[in-house]
Amino acid sequence: MNEQRNLILAVVLSALVLVGWGLVSQHYFPPSTKVVNGKQVPVTKPESNPIANGATAVRDRKIVLAEAPRVAIATPRLAGSINLKGARIDDLVLTQQRQTIDRNSPPVRLLSPAGTPDAYFAGFGWTGEGTILPGPDTVWTPSGNQLAPNTPVTLSWDNGHGQLFQIRLSVDDGYMFQVDQRIANHGAGAVAARPYALVSRATATKDPSTWTQHVGPVGVFDGAANYKFNYKNITEDGDQHFSTNGGWIGFSDKYWLTAVIPNQSSAVDAAFRRGPSGSFQADFSPPPAIVPPGRALGYQSLFFAGAKEVELLNRYQNQLGVAKFDKAIDWGWFEWFMKPIFMLLRWLYAQIGNFGVAIICLTLIIRGLMFPIAQKQFKSMASMRTLQPKIAALQERHKDDKPRLQQETLKLYQEEKVNPIAGCLPVVLQIPVFYALYKVLSVSVEMRHKPFVLWLHDLSAPDPLTPINLFGYLPFNPPSILHLGVLPILLGVTMWYQMRLNPPPPDPVQKQMFALMPWMMMFFFAPLAAGLQLYYVCNNLFTIAQQTFLYSRHPGMRAAAATAAKPPK
Repeated sequence: MNEQRNLILAVVLSALVLVGWGLVSQHYFPPSTKVVNGKQVPVTKPESNPIANGATAVRDRKIVLAEAPRVAIATPRLAGSINLKGARIDDLVLTQQRQTIDRNSPPVRLLSPAGTPDAYFAGFGWTGEGTILPGPDTVWTPSGNQLAPNTPVTLSWDNGHGQLFQIRLSVDDGYMFQVDQRIANHGAGAVAARPYALVSRATATKDPSTWTQHVGPVGVFDGAANYKFNYKNITEDGDQHFSTNGGWIGFSDKYWLTAVIPNQSSAVDAAFRRGPSGSFQADFSPPPAIVPPGRALGYQSLFFAGAKEVELLNRYQNQLGVAKFDKAIDWGWFEWFMKPIFMLLRWLYAQIGNFGVAIICLTLIIRGLMFPIAQKQFKSMASMRTLQPKIAALQERHKDDKPRLQQETLKLYQEEKVNPIAGCLPVVLQIPVFYALYKVLSVSVEMRHKPFVLWLHDLSAPDPLTPINLFGYLPFNPPSILHLGVLPILLGVTMWYQMRLNPPPPDPVQKQMFALMPWMMMFFFAPLAAGLQLYYVCNNLFTIAQQTFLYSRHPGMRAAAATAAKPPK
């Protein structure tokens, strides 16, 4: 009896659940069709994000900018306008960054409208079914005529069928825009809608990727930075899709970045795409949602467009919670070592006000830290010099037995407590410092166009002055391989003099290699940043001074080095 009663009770409860779910779904979720303009229209899952193709004909930027109504953008770092046709941020220059070091150089242009040279813009909209959605030709109504910090602007558009679309834009004093997309449904039926955000660029990044730096498509997906995609594999392999929680997606140049950033707590579908016209696009969309009658749906995202300044990237990462936004700069594997050098160099520059002097001070600090190692190096070199007669005797005694010679030489080192590789340690330690400084000068916009003195107006570029054309007095520019600036020549000369202070190696082949090395390094450094050349010239000069001081404490070694440096009679 109890079993039958329980069975009947279960059936009744199941029926109540099914009936209740049906009533709730009819109230809050749309039917399979709805009426638009008197016709039954199916309501299906929204399509993927549209490709924001630009115009095929390229025209003058001033003409294109004047064709559509616009809202001005004015911040301490940005100037430009928002295109009300299509709700695009497509006109943006970086007011604190110049194209060249010339005083009258125009500011760096980052974004440009479709149909202009190097078109590059951001767009925001919705996909969906069952209603009329705004598109690239939609003209929006603004709430004001200028977007500035603490002065947001709301763009509105009514489709005439019960749905009001709004995009509220705000901007800070840096390079970050906040985008609030909202759809209010005043119609009789539910609407399926899915907001999206995209960045589109007509051409690939002008600065190509190198083995030390990634530029091009970049993003953070599920907490991991992604540098593996480039324009070539998007073109050849097709669209690249990702599903992620939070993160961001965009395009990186050497110094600049554009990125659309979803709500960090939401799941999104993101993609890199190639359009039919050859443009590249990065976009994302949160999951599709239903907007019942009388309800509204909002989604908040961010858009970054500007210089990759470390302080700002860290601020957005920490204050806005943008996942690993500092990875917009490709520091590489040795980030743990490079960032402290960058922070120290930036601090020195802030205190001194001259980037070249800051590099000289950095060199002094590094040489000071390595001074105890240099002392051990010179002691080891002195000990090696005293062992040369014994090593020569071993070489003569075991010249036909190489394994025995190695054993006896190692035994001699152990008995005399000499480490033959100790002299190489300072050179080895200089390698990560060199690479870190090279990366800092290559990727950090803070070092871009920073002058030193005299002819050195940009320490992030190679030394422009060369005696090959008599410092510009001869009317020709030598090829890059022969464009030896003053700093690279000084580097070669100081390295040559530094090596003359050291006892030459006993092996003739090694001696020849060491003799050629200063001039090989001179050509190697010639195309690199002048700031890096300045660092190594100063490093060589400080090493020479250090050697002179240490020779004064080891006069026997000085005499041995002078004797060894004399050519044989």
